[in-house]
Amino acid sequence: KPYKSLEKALNILVAFQARNQEMGTIELSEILDLHRSTVGRILKILVSYDFLQQNPQTKKFSLGPTNILLAKSLRQSLKTDRIHIVKPYLDELRDLLANSDFFETLSLHTWIMAFFAEGPGRIRLVADIGERMPIHVASGGKAFLAFSPREIRNVLLEGRLRRLTKNSITDKKKLDRHFVEIRKKGYAFDGAEYDESIHAVSVPIFGYEGRPIASVTVASTPQRINGESDSSVVLELKKVGEQISKLFGYMGG
Repeated sequence: KPYKSLEKALNILVAFQARNQEMGTIELSEILDLHRSTVGRILKILVSYDFLQQNPQTKKFSLGPTNILLAKSLRQSLKTDRIHIVKPYLDELRDLLANSDFFETLSLHTWIMAFFAEGPGRIRLVADIGERMPIHVASGGKAFLAFSPREIRNVLLEGRLRRLTKNSITDKKKLDRHFVEIRKKGYAFDGAEYDESIHAVSVPIFGYEGRPIASVTVASTPQRINGESDSSVVLELKKVGEQISKLFGYMGG
C-alpha cells in the first residue's frame, strides 16, 4: 500500500535524526529491519528530491539540502506566526479551566502581552495586546527568567526593580532564590505581586535551542488560583506548555 512505502521512507529519514552519521544501504536495512532492495529503492527516491545525499567515495548516505530549506522555513514561521500557532491551545485551555490565559514574550528587552484569551463568567480581567509588564513580578516573566541563562537575567533585571504591590519581590538575591524554586516546580506563581486582586501561574515555552522564548499564563482571582502544584490549573497548564514547546521544536531534556 502507498502509505506503507511512505512510512518506510519517513523511518529512513528519522534514522539520521540523532547525528546525521553516514549510513549505507545494508546498515539501514538492518537498523530498520527492512529488505535491502526496498531500502535501496527508497534511497534513490529520497536522493532525487535531495532529502538525502550520497557520498561518491563511500557510497553512503546522509541528510541532504532539502532538509535545511524546510528547517529554515519552519524556523521563520515559528518566529513570525507564533500567535497563529498558540491560539488554538490557549482557547482550549481557557474553555477547560474557565479562566483567562495569556501568551507573553520578550520584545526588545520588554516583556509584553502578545495574546489574551478572555475567560467566561462575571469576573473580567482587562488586558491589552502589546501591553508592557514588569518582568520581575509578572508570573510569565518570572517563568521566562528562571529558565534563562544568568547573563540574560542580569540584562533584563538591570537597575532598580519597581514594587507594584506589597508582595512584589524587588530584592535580586531573593529573586535568585525564587528562580531556583520555579525551576524545581516547573512553573511560576504570582501571588498578587503584579495586581493585589489577581493570582496567576505560568509555564515557560521553550524553543528548538532549548531556551525559553515565551510563557503561557493562567490568571484569575485568589479564590480560583492558589498556585498549588497538584491543582487542576497547574497540571493542565503544564500539559499545554509541553505541547506548545514541542510545536516550537523543543525536544525536551
